[in-house]
Amino acid sequence: MRISMLLSYAAGFKEAVKEIQVLEKAGLDLVWVPEAYSFDAPSAMGYIAAHTETVTIASGILPIYSRTPTLLAMTAAGIDSLSDGRCMLGLGASGPQVIEGFHGVPYQAPVARMREIIEICRMVWRREKVAHMGRHYQIPLPQNQGTGLGKPLKLINHPVRQEIPIAIASLGANSVEMTAELADAWLPAFYTAEAAKAVWGKALDAGQAKRDPARPPLEVFAGGAVAIGEGLEALRDRSRPGIALYVGGMGARSKNFYNDIFSRSGYAAEARTIQDLYLAGDKKAAEAAIPDAYLAANSLIGPAGFVRERLSALKESGVSSLNVSLSGSTTEERVKTCEALRNLVDTL
Repeated sequence: MRISMLLSYAAGFKEAVKEIQVLEKAGLDLVWVPEAYSFDAPSAMGYIAAHTETVTIASGILPIYSRTPTLLAMTAAGIDSLSDGRCMLGLGASGPQVIEGFHGVPYQAPVARMREIIEICRMVWRREKVAHMGRHYQIPLPQNQGTGLGKPLKLINHPVRQEIPIAIASLGANSVEMTAELADAWLPAFYTAEAAKAVWGKALDAGQAKRDPARPPLEVFAGGAVAIGEGLEALRDRSRPGIALYVGGMGARSKNFYNDIFSRSGYAAEARTIQDLYLAGDKKAAEAAIPDAYLAANSLIGPAGFVRERLSALKESGVSSLNVSLSGSTTEERVKTCEALRNLVDTL
């Protein structure tokens, strides 16, 4: 199982990259570089490429509405070249609050657009002349639009790889099915081993049935916060604010994918309570309403035996790589956590 983590640069980006350099030697395999509506991810990914040697550098994630499909492909090819083949293109639909509110672009047909984008990216990396007449993207632009002077072009440079892995952050059934069919990796949210089949099993099976057998198996990233040792269970409470935010306050009351996943994971009543409390402004009560059992199942926090059991459960449920946050208030502490996790993973 590969170990991955989200780059957190709240204390400074250059400082965060220095820590990645150390974690790389401690067993970290992949770093996800976020974007949202902060600094852009590709600039950071190029910087990381120049300061690391082995870690895979993944966008986590680039929203598909903010760039043309060919620019997404060009960006991934450029970072793959700078890193000598260590790029992963992580894509997601984001949400209407960001796409319409920050980018000023209509949030429409995310699954259909993603399908076309994957096809176009792979066409670019193979250095084919890009000719795609899809429902959402027409390349070149048809002659009855624009100047009529567009013509099929291919990437000037020769990419390091003709196949750059594509990871999709997807939640809904249609999106997860498309991910299992076409993507190289899946980045789910609120994944628990025991509920994975009930929440996503049908969509994953449907997508896998349509998957090209020549493609490698879908890499599934999940995990949670990590702290390995006796008497650390209280650290699970640190995830309460984030869970309450997503389950209670993300999106609209009638359309919150995170709330739906939480509900389908066996916590339907709690999901309603958390949302009611959060939207009423009582965030602390919403946090307190998150069941302790969910915090345990959604983390890798506890004695080594407990963490090993959770790792085995994740692996049995279909998780092939870990996506974690490492406990510790200093780089040295987080490095020790990474080393301890690496040692446990290598025993599975």
